[in-house]
Amino acid sequence: MLKPTYKIPDLPPAAELETVAVLKALAKAGRALAELKGRAATIPNQGILIDTLSLQEAKASSEIENIVTTQDELFQAELFPEGPDSPAAKEVARYRDALKLGFDRLYESGLITNKTLIDIFQLLKGHQGGFRTGPGTALKNEATGETVYVPPQEAQEIISLMAALERFIHEDEACLLDPLIKMALIHHQFESIHPFPDGNGRIGRILNVLYLTRSGLLDIPVLYLSRHITGTKGDYYRLLQAVRDEGAWEAWVLYMLEAVAETAKTTLELVEGIRGQMAAVKHRMRGELPKLYSQDLLNNLFRHPYTRIEFVMNDLHVTRQTAAKYLDTLADKGFVEKHQAGRSNYYINTALVRLFLDVSGGR
Repeated sequence: MLKPTYKIPDLPPAAELETVAVLKALAKAGRALAELKGRAATIPNQGILIDTLSLQEAKASSEIENIVTTQDELFQAELFPEGPDSPAAKEVARYRDALKLGFDRLYESGLITNKTLIDIFQLLKGHQGGFRTGPGTALKNEATGETVYVPPQEAQEIISLMAALERFIHEDEACLLDPLIKMALIHHQFESIHPFPDGNGRIGRILNVLYLTRSGLLDIPVLYLSRHITGTKGDYYRLLQAVRDEGAWEAWVLYMLEAVAETAKTTLELVEGIRGQMAAVKHRMRGELPKLYSQDLLNNLFRHPYTRIEFVMNDLHVTRQTAAKYLDTLADKGFVEKHQAGRSNYYINTALVRLFLDVSGGR
């Protein structure tokens, strides 16, 4: 049996966490997060942010695991889930669904339980299963094949460690650490326990935003760190391991705080861009198509960057004929672009898709 190379500590660890450097970074991250929280609240339909940004997060988080899809494939998969699409797009769509499952459970109970994490794993992987039950798991350097880290091997130890982590997540009064520092500790602990046979990175990143929402730092889950991690992948894995090898908690916490600050800034650009586009489209629709305009129709165009007749029928509770007329009129006036896939038409909010590409650097 492989021998674990790091003794998982009790949380919080016996280390100086609130150093001068950490407190400075904490202030910066906290300000950025507070501004994002305030601006996000100005979007008239919060579901627009949850749906559109969770899809972008699903794409970015999956790219870290070398599951790569394009924006067009991703939106097509959402548009025609029954149709032919890329395996990568299907995998990303499952991640989006796993995110939503986590959010729904959090809103129902206010808790982030191990049962929820197991259900997220099952949805993400498309099969029944749970925490690892057998030995043999080791994390290797992709380039050299060298074993970098051996997580706990015994099933009972994994269960015990995850139970302790669940308790720590919900220790709101007993733990006096700032929630952002606590998030960094939770993420490291989860990745070090490495409880699942696969998908630990993606589930760990879902855990981040669930915790930020549960702690009240966000009203809705819109801050996702995956894009930052993708751009600093080497640092992310190096600093994860430096904690295990050297107890370098400060450097790890600083990395996570910087990720929060930078990601909040990028997400704020997206939120402001969406808000500005919605206001402009609303103004144009009221001026050019006053009989067609409704807030529900506007919301549809921004909740579904690629929309179709059925989406408008469901959202506005109108007939197929009316929905088709709405979308064709919008296309004629240049609000959306009309496309065809087989016998079906679909309509793209090109300005919104371009915003995602410009701000997130997506393909």
